[in-house]
Parts: sequence; structure tokens; C-alpha cells
Amino acid sequence: MATTKAPAPPPGSRRWAALPFIGLAQLMIVLDGTVVNIALPSLQRDLQISDGDRQWIITAYTLAFGSLLLLGGRIADYTGRKRAFLVALLGFAGASALGGAAAGFEMLLTARALQGAFGALLGPSALSLLAVTFTGPKDRAKAFGIWGAISAAGGAIGLLAGGALTDYLDWRWCLYINIPIAVVAAVGGFAMLTESRHPGSARFDFLGVLPVTGGLVAIVYATGRAGPDGWGSAKVIGLLAAGAVLLAAFALVESRVAQPLLPLRVVADRTRGGAYLAVGLAVIGMFGAFLFLTYYMQVVKGYSPIRTGAAFLPMATAVLLSAGGLTTRLLPRVAPRALIVPGMLVSSAGMLWMLTLEPGTPYAAGVLVAQLLLGFGAGMIMPVALDYATHGVGQGDSGIASATVNTAQQIGGSIGIALLNTIATAATADYLASHGPSPAVARQALVEGFAAAGAWSAGILVVGALIVAVLMNTPRPELQTVSEHRPPEDPAVPEGAAAPGLSPGAPAPSV
Repeated sequence: MATTKAPAPPPGSRRWAALPFIGLAQLMIVLDGTVVNIALPSLQRDLQISDGDRQWIITAYTLAFGSLLLLGGRIADYTGRKRAFLVALLGFAGASALGGAAAGFEMLLTARALQGAFGALLGPSALSLLAVTFTGPKDRAKAFGIWGAISAAGGAIGLLAGGALTDYLDWRWCLYINIPIAVVAAVGGFAMLTESRHPGSARFDFLGVLPVTGGLVAIVYATGRAGPDGWGSAKVIGLLAAGAVLLAAFALVESRVAQPLLPLRVVADRTRGGAYLAVGLAVIGMFGAFLFLTYYMQVVKGYSPIRTGAAFLPMATAVLLSAGGLTTRLLPRVAPRALIVPGMLVSSAGMLWMLTLEPGTPYAAGVLVAQLLLGFGAGMIMPVALDYATHGVGQGDSGIASATVNTAQQIGGSIGIALLNTIATAATADYLASHGPSPAVARQALVEGFAAAGAWSAGILVVGALIVAVLMNTPRPELQTVSEHRPPEDPAVPEGAAAPGLSPGAPAPSV
């Protein structure tokens, strides 16, 4: 088969001039994951969205993002990474404009799903462009260091920006803000970036995309409907069964097609499987905490949106201190489960702390403690899981393995929010039914719902810690034997596979 020679990286000055525009795309994706959270109470009131449906504003984005990530990476690799980058930026801007102008729940939901779909193309194309633009070891380390800093800071910026925009303008500007960012990134990217693509003809595993997307949507929707319809309803049971069948069909398809979307060997390894599981379960606590603590502070405590955003900063700080001050130093010296398991237990303690919250609980004794525990635990889990997500893979699978861990993050967040919101709203409704309506009872009912969801989340994290402790038996790096450093499982790069070292996955998880 004829191949095309990869284009040479652009000159040094042009490379560094292109980096800000790639970084802007990353900032927009990360920012969008948190900026809308702060605006949720305001947009819920404005569009008259029920408590049971509010979670779909977040879930529509994460579900579309997570289920289409692998396909987005393949499209970027084969159609051209610069082209995919520009198309995704303009599509994301258009979806944001649609969401900002939404006149009702359905229109906003459609816009959020479109944002997730274009984000699933934008994230892989931006990361791949970064990889092919900076190839020298020193430049690459510096560029990816800047990329990591943008990812870490983007979540905190989103919290503050969401509060300021909602307070001083309107919740719609939490979506409109993406338009100027996307336009600047597109104009600069068009001028500065060099086109690159994977050699060979494109082969997209659409037979794999359809069942995995349909299966995940069915499971998440069933979880969200369990609150109003009941877990024993025919609709919920039917959707769960359909989701399981579709995911089983996906596994069957992936075992038989020549170029699978997700080679099963990637997830079958105990170390990588443990890493994906740890990420998926950890974000249940993180995403759930953002949702419930946002409503606790704004609805129960009466905080303004900007004060709520500032009140979340200790969690972001705890993640950075834990990851940078402890985990990165211990990672080369201890087994991965020696960090992940304690991290999951610490995070579960943060969710359990939500059981102590009452309407009158001071910030320092309630929300602050929960945030610090959650942030410290997440800082022990995420760097380790991301590091071991590509453990032992061949060059042809490195990009897919990286994408899979980011998919686990997005899908874990989708399922977690749907499940925990269902539990919270059901507990709130039960409390109101038994205590009667009044403003004080309504506030207490919300707190009871958040506590019930926190207890379930803590239980899930504890079970996850036990599973990782048993499953992820990888020793610490210096004790790995020579046999563990045998040639990778799939050293050859099959025709049509992702280029070595390029990740078609999403960007690093936001705080």
C-alpha cells in the first residue's frame, strides 16, 4: 500500500505561535465542563426545568463527548487534523450559540449534545496537532507542560467565570463565551497550523459506533428515568436490557472487525482495566459533588453564583497540591494501587461528609471539609490512572488506550450524575411527602436528597477501591521483572491504526 510522508514540523517560531490557539481550544473544552454547573440553578428557574431533568444539561454533553471520542480521534487522523480542528471549533461555536439562545429545555438539550459531539472531534484533533507540532524532547516537554497547566487551571477558571457571567450578565453568557474563544482559535489555527494526517485510506468502524453509543444512551436514560418511573417499571427495565444487549453487540463487533474502534486487548489487561475503572468511579464523586454542592450553596445557603464559584476553589487547590506535591513523587516508587485505593477511600470520606450538612452548617465545617477530602483523593487517583492507562500497550494501541481512559471519565460522569440525581430527587420527594410543604422543609428536603446521593456515591467508591485492590496487582516500577517488560502485546502498527504516540482521546480531565 502506498503511504504519504508525514509533513515536517513547522519552524520553531511558527510552532510556538500556534500553541496559544491549540491551548485556547483546550481551555474552551475544559472550561465548558464547569462553567455551566454554576449556572444550573439560574437556567433551571428560567427554563422551568424539573429537578429530575436538570442533570441532562450536564449529561447530554458528557454522554455525547464520551461515546464519540474514539470515532472523533479516527476522523481527525484520517481526514486531516487541522481540518478537523477548524471544523470542530466552528461547530462548537455554533452549538454554543444555539444553547445560549435556547427558548426551552429541548433546544438547550440539543445544543449541549451538539457541543459534546463537536468536542469529541475537537479534543483529539487538538491533542494530535500538539503531538505532531512539537516533536523534539525539550520542546515537547515544555508544550505538554503548558497544555497540562491549561487543563488544570481551566476548571477553576470555569467556576469563577460561570459565577461572574451568571451574576453580572445572564446564564446564557456561560454558553455565548465560547463563541469568541472558538473564533480566535480558528482564525489563528488556520494561519499557523500545518495540516497532517495518517497515511492510508480511512477505515471507520461505524458498526462499532452505533451499538456502543446506543447502549450507553439507553443505560444513562434508564438511570435518569428510574426516579419518576421507578426501578421496576417496564420502561426502565427495558432500557437497561436494551443497553446491555447493545454493549454486548459492540464487544462482539470489536472482536471480529479488521480495524476495531476499541481493540478488546486494550481493556482486557488487569492494569489498564483497573486504571479505567478507577477513573470511571472517581468521577462519580467529583461530578456528583459539583452538582449537589452547587445547589446546596445557591439554593439552600443562598450564595450568589460568583460566591459559589469562589467557594469551589479549595477543591481545585486540593487536587493540584495532592497531585503535584504527593502523587507525582510517590508514583515512581510505589505500586499504583497503593495510591489509587487510598485516594478512592479519601474521596468516599468526602462524599460521606455530605451526610453532616444541614441548612445552617457553616461553610468551613461542611462544604470546605467535603471539598478538601474529595480534591485530595482525586489528586491521588487521576495522575496514577492516566499514567497506567497505556501500560504495556503496543505502539499501534497507545492512542486508543489514552482515548479509552478519557472515555471512561466522560461516561462515568454521565452515568454517575444520572444515577445520583435520581437518588437525590427521590429522597427529596419522600421527605416532602412525609413532612409537608414549607420553605424550611423544602431546604431540609434538598439536604436529605444530597445526603442520600452522597452515601450511595461513597459506597460505590469503597466498592471500587476493593475491586482495584484485587484487580490491579501491578508492582511498583523498580520491582517489575524482566518478564513484565516483554515486547508489547501488539508491536506492529496495523494498517489504518492510530499513528504512534498520537492520542485520539480527549484532553486531560478537568479539575
